[in-house]
Amino acid sequence: MSFRDDGAIAIEALDAFAANARGRGGPVIRQPALGDLDRRLGLERLIAEGGLTGDALRNFLTDYLAASTRLHHPGYMAHQVAVPLPHSAIAALVDAFCNNAMAIYEMGPAAATVEFAVVNWMLDKVGWRPSPPPDAARTGERHGGGVLTHGGSLANLTALLAARGRVTPRAWEDGTPKNLVIVASPASHYSIARAAGIIGLGQKAIRHAPTDAMGRLDPACLGGFLADLRKDGAEPLAVIANACGTALGLYDPLRDIAERCREHGAWLHVDGAHGASALLSGRLRSLLDGIELADSVVWDAHKMLGCSTLCAAVLVRDHADLDHAFREEASYLFHEKDQPGFDFIHRTVECTKAALGLKMFFALAVQGEQAIAATIERQTDLARTAAAILRAERGIELAVEPESNIVCFRLDGSDDLQIALRRRLTEKGDFYISTTEALGRRWLRLALMNPATEPSDIEGLIMELRGLRAAVLLEMS
Repeated sequence: MSFRDDGAIAIEALDAFAANARGRGGPVIRQPALGDLDRRLGLERLIAEGGLTGDALRNFLTDYLAASTRLHHPGYMAHQVAVPLPHSAIAALVDAFCNNAMAIYEMGPAAATVEFAVVNWMLDKVGWRPSPPPDAARTGERHGGGVLTHGGSLANLTALLAARGRVTPRAWEDGTPKNLVIVASPASHYSIARAAGIIGLGQKAIRHAPTDAMGRLDPACLGGFLADLRKDGAEPLAVIANACGTALGLYDPLRDIAERCREHGAWLHVDGAHGASALLSGRLRSLLDGIELADSVVWDAHKMLGCSTLCAAVLVRDHADLDHAFREEASYLFHEKDQPGFDFIHRTVECTKAALGLKMFFALAVQGEQAIAATIERQTDLARTAAAILRAERGIELAVEPESNIVCFRLDGSDDLQIALRRRLTEKGDFYISTTEALGRRWLRLALMNPATEPSDIEGLIMELRGLRAAVLLEMS
């Protein structure tokens, strides 16, 4: 069989997989035992003997896709991962086939040019001056900069390394000073604490600043908190603001936080992995008022922009901060040479980097940003509709009024009941949701990522949860 024939088999299988999921032709999620699935897929035999082509490929994909989570299913409401636009997946195929490791320009001129363009598009949306082309005349004006990484966790780490380069320029050679701390709210993503460990500060360097009743950073208390840290001998590496928080989907008041950070000379990093896409919407952009005052921003395209995983941007207001985040020596890469393009390798942990920008570009270029903005608005409106439905139900409590497409609620009962309900719901498979801890309690959590999900699906979910609740309470008694 040829590449063309096997490619046709794969596309036919994927198209049927998505259509079946959209039509509710099976559960959202199946979780067979790993050993059983390994045997069913014939992994050991195929690795030893080969032959994954033609009918063998068709059979393998049938079994593989049967055990794959159906993000296209209207009952998919669990995690902040996009139902990818099909052409973004086509871009991933193009990238994988060309295999241009484009962190240096000569290894992927087309891929690097696309990434340069989409990063500039994102900088402009944030409100920062895009980077001029490498061959443009230098004006000396400060401009933004950025790079795409394999996920928001790596992007957050990269942004904190850029902050470290400004706050303590000798850290790359001498090590990270032990008095550096990261100021964040308890609602910050776990990747911030993970980055503290990787940088060498340890998770104890995370200092939780005062928050309001909903867990958002309180700018009225932030200035005094930063001043007290310095009195105690600590030096803030960065203040982390959420836009929006992962658990409840709430936005921190960015403008007021930025003003406090500027007064105290602190780097402001905005974790906009999920919520920065609201910048595309004229109606929702006010949620991010003041983001242009930040020093760095993380923005994931594989969430609300409809891009296939992974594609996350780390953006900085001053390109020099990102250009100085890393120091490296590799004579086979770094030497005097003709340079008609731009090397991203100086801005990223990764030496070998996929053409992430191509997936994002295809998602944008096929539909246009107005269509994607309409989808973002639609999903946010769906969350508000879901909140209204839940609020009207007896025995159901809503955590907060949603600001994004995330909705948290709970049925009457203990935290253990919420976890048990989610487990039983997942086992049944008609709906797939998550849970989270916030405001001192455990909540059921919806991330309404799928444009095929309707208010009727929320009503169906509630009905199913009520039925499961009786059975679960009987088990727990």
